[in-house]
Amino acid sequence: MVNKKNKVVPADGLTGLKENLQADSLSGFLVFLLALPLSLGIAKASDFPPIMGLITAMIGGIVVSLMAGSRLSIKGPAAGLIVIVAGSVAELGGGNNELGWHLALGAVVVAGFFQVLFGVFKFGKLADFFPLAAVEGMLAAIGIIILSKQLHVLLGINPVNELTGKPLVYPIELIKEIPHSFINFNVSSTIIGLVSLIIILGMPMIKHPWVKKIPAPLIVLVTTIPMAIMIGLKESNPTGFVHFDKNLSDILAINVSFAGFSQTATFIKYVLMFAIVGSLEALLTIKAIDVMDPFKRKSDYNKDLIAIGAGNIFAGVLGGLPMISEVARSSANVNYGGKTRWANFFHGIAILLFLVFDTLFTDLIPTSALAAMLIGVGVKLAHPRVFKHIFHIGVDQLIIFIVTIIVTLLTDLLVGIGMGILTKLIIHLIYGLHPKSIFKANIKIQQQDENTYLVKIKYSAVFSNYIGLIEKLNSIPKGKKIIVDFKQANLIDHTVFQGIYFVGENYKLEGGEFQTIGLERFHPMSQHPMASRHKKN
Repeated sequence: MVNKKNKVVPADGLTGLKENLQADSLSGFLVFLLALPLSLGIAKASDFPPIMGLITAMIGGIVVSLMAGSRLSIKGPAAGLIVIVAGSVAELGGGNNELGWHLALGAVVVAGFFQVLFGVFKFGKLADFFPLAAVEGMLAAIGIIILSKQLHVLLGINPVNELTGKPLVYPIELIKEIPHSFINFNVSSTIIGLVSLIIILGMPMIKHPWVKKIPAPLIVLVTTIPMAIMIGLKESNPTGFVHFDKNLSDILAINVSFAGFSQTATFIKYVLMFAIVGSLEALLTIKAIDVMDPFKRKSDYNKDLIAIGAGNIFAGVLGGLPMISEVARSSANVNYGGKTRWANFFHGIAILLFLVFDTLFTDLIPTSALAAMLIGVGVKLAHPRVFKHIFHIGVDQLIIFIVTIIVTLLTDLLVGIGMGILTKLIIHLIYGLHPKSIFKANIKIQQQDENTYLVKIKYSAVFSNYIGLIEKLNSIPKGKKIIVDFKQANLIDHTVFQGIYFVGENYKLEGGEFQTIGLERFHPMSQHPMASRHKKN
C-alpha cells in the first residue's frame, strides 16, 4: 500500500512482523530501556508494589499490542494516572496500602469493562467533546501533583501527618510540607536525586543524534546504582531503594479484590476516574502519535479502547496498574524507527525477560533516582511555557486552563475538568453562544457542482457541538473541494478551529482541496491563528 506521500506503508500482522523484524525489535528494546525505570517509578509513586508497573507494561506489550487499533503507540502505566491510583489506594484502604492496593485493583477491573463498552459503542469520538484548554489544565494539574510528591522522595523524606502519623497524600498538604523536607533532607538521597535530575533535564538539551537515541532513564540507572554503593546510601537511608517483594508466583496469582464495592461512592468515583481520564489520555496520545506517524496511518480509536479495556481487566486481576497509550514511550518508538505494532510486542517481551530475573536487581535502584525521572515528567506537564502557550491562544483559554488546575488541586481530576468545561460554556454564553447550537451544530451542506461542496455553518461552532460538525465534514467524499463558510456564524472557539485545521490538512493529504471563508467578519481573542473568535458588532 502507498500513501499520498509515496511511502510504502508497512504491512500489518505476521507479514508486517517479517518485513520489519529488525526495525521493530530494535525499537522495542530501546523503548524497554525507557519503560523499565519509568514503570517501576510510576508504580512506586502510585503506592503499588513497584514490580506491578512492569506487569502492566508486559501485558500492554505482549497482549494488548495484538488487538490494538493503533500501530505505533506503546501501552503501559502512565504518570498521568499516578494521582488517581495513589488516591484510590489511600481512600479505599483507609491508610493501609497493602489492603488499598487489592481494593484499587477491583476499580481498575470494573473500569476496564467500561472502556471495552466505550469502544463497542464507539465512544472514541467523545474525546473531541473535552475542550483543549481544560485537558491541558488537567495535565498541568497532574504535573503539579507529581512534583508535590516526588520532591519529597528526591530529598529522601516521607512526609507524614504529625497527628495521625500517616503519609500525606493531598497535593495542598504536600506542597505546604516542601519547606520542611528541604530543611530535613537526607544528604545521600538528595545527591543521587540531583544528579539524576541533571541527567533527565540536561540530556534533551544535547542535540547530537546518537545522544538523542539513548534513553535518559537508562543513563540515570547506570550512573546512580554504583553511586548509591559508593556514597553509602543503604547505611544512611535503608528504605531509599526499590524493593522487589513479589516473586513470579505472586505475579501470576489473582490479586484483585472487589470488597471495595462496600464503599459504594468512593469505589464508583475511582471507577469513573480510571475509565474516563484513562480513556481520554489514551485517545489524546493516539491522536498525537498519528500526527507523528511518518506513514500518516489513522488509528481505530474505538478498537484501541476495547484493547486497552481488555488489558486493564487482565492487568487488574493480576495486580497491575491501569494502562493507557503512553505518550513518552510512544513518541520514543516513532523516533527509534518502530514501524508496526510489533515494536510494542517486543518491548513487552523484554519486560517479561526482566521479570524472570528481577530479584537480581532488588535493593539496587535508588528511589530518589526514580523520583527525579517523575519530576522530569511533572516539569514537562506543568512547565511555564505551557502557561505561556495557553495565554498566547487567548485570555479565555487561560481562564479555563487556570480554573481547571485550581479546582483539580483542591478536589480531584473529574471535578476539575468538569469545572473547566462549565467555565468554557459560561465564557461562550457571555460572547453570544446561541442556545440552539450549544450541543448541536447548525450545518448545511450544498453540492455546488460535481467536485465542490459548500459547508454553511450557522449560529455557533464550539467544542460542545464539534462532534456533529466533524461528522458532517467527514461525510463528504474524498478528493473533492470543500469550502467551509462561517458568514452566518457568530462564535467559533479554539477547539473547532484546531479540529477543522487538522481535518483540512488530512483532506488535502488524501488529494482534496479545503478552504474556509467568512472569517474577516470576526474579532479574534488573540493574535494566535486558531484563537476563538466572536462576531464584530
